[in-house]
Amino acid sequence: MQETSEQKQLPLDAEQLGIGGFISELLQGIGKMLGLGLLWGLEEVRNVFFAALDRLNVKARPHRRVSAFPPGSPRRRKVA
Repeated sequence: MQETSEQKQLPLDAEQLGIGGFISELLQGIGKMLGLGLLWGLEEVRNVFFAALDRLNVKARPHRRVSAFPPGSPRRRKVA
């Protein structure tokens, strides 16, 4: 018994975009391009900022004791 794992490939039907669809796709592409450009620019600003901190020899925050619990006395729990 011979099994065929290949399915019959149907030809693709491409639909033509109308004017509204074309403008919508164009605006979406421009929006994505501008968003990625903004992120790229912000990353460059971040890199310049941290490079300046390195050149000025600014140290990181002083080491403090770190706790997972908030400061102050703990709340009393009600016992049911």
